[in-house]
Amino acid sequence: MGKKIFSGVQPTGNLHLGNYLGAIKNFVELNNDDKNECIFCVVDLHAITVYQNPELLRNNIYETVATFLASGINHKKSIIFNQSRVGAHSETAWILSCVARMGWLNRMTQFKEKAGKDKEKASIGLYSYPVLMAADILLYDATHVPVGDDQKQHLELCRDIAQRFNNDYKVENFFKVPEPLIQKQFSRIMSLKDGLKKMSKSEPSDLSRINLTDNKDDILNKIKKAKTDSLPMPSTIEELEDRAEAKNLLGIYSSLSGLTLEKSISEFSGKNFSEFKNDLAEILVDKIIPISVEIKKLLEDKKYLEQILSEGHKKANDIASNKLKKIHELVGF
Repeated sequence: MGKKIFSGVQPTGNLHLGNYLGAIKNFVELNNDDKNECIFCVVDLHAITVYQNPELLRNNIYETVATFLASGINHKKSIIFNQSRVGAHSETAWILSCVARMGWLNRMTQFKEKAGKDKEKASIGLYSYPVLMAADILLYDATHVPVGDDQKQHLELCRDIAQRFNNDYKVENFFKVPEPLIQKQFSRIMSLKDGLKKMSKSEPSDLSRINLTDNKDDILNKIKKAKTDSLPMPSTIEELEDRAEAKNLLGIYSSLSGLTLEKSISEFSGKNFSEFKNDLAEILVDKIIPISVEIKKLLEDKKYLEQILSEGHKKANDIASNKLKKIHELVGF
């Protein structure tokens, strides 16, 4: 029995290696499995929980679609669309926000992290966006959602909302309660300048990340300058405990090569970092440059990207508006 998979990516531009290994590479594998039905959403409504320059946002939507396609997602086999074009997402989010409880949202740690000390100045959207995320997933009867550590709690909330709605309106299994899909053999990708910080586009130094639009020279330079320590390459996993940068670079190598961390460690055991960095740079160039070239090519043909979004909108809108119609009947509209 195949899985019905829903996943969303925010169009914040400048997608990097962390986005690719943490999400997009996994999407491609899920898309390639004929048993799966995949829906990939460019979540532009989520993006505006913090102010976005409108022109930049439009371009970032196209760039996210181009990245999906360049990475190998087949738009004929999966649905690719952007969230704001399907009105059912916003309306369902409102209905579900009347089912969700303040106490549930107050427990969301990601809001506390993103809002920081001055949460009074955070937008209401940033506070309530997990409810919109629940609407995104539940509208499509998704059975599985690929999630990283930072989204696990939001998926739990989605499950709570689904169960609460089903109980309140006495409709068993009307909203499918989705399961998380956790990547196996995956290392969280950290900054090339600090192995304790997540790789991020908001980091001031461009040397901290490999962008999916980087050229070969960029990649070689960034890996050459990536922070390491003065010890030789580790021989065991235990040795990585207090060596964040070595752990991160070996994790990147493992994720790209498809090897386990143990295999990667034994391959480079006792060697010096410069030798390892040469091999890491080589595999990065091999995997990332074809994607980078294709993204740039696709971005020159906005008409084609628009056509993909229009096709995706039609398919997504048919599913979502049918589900919303049933929600209306249950609620009494």
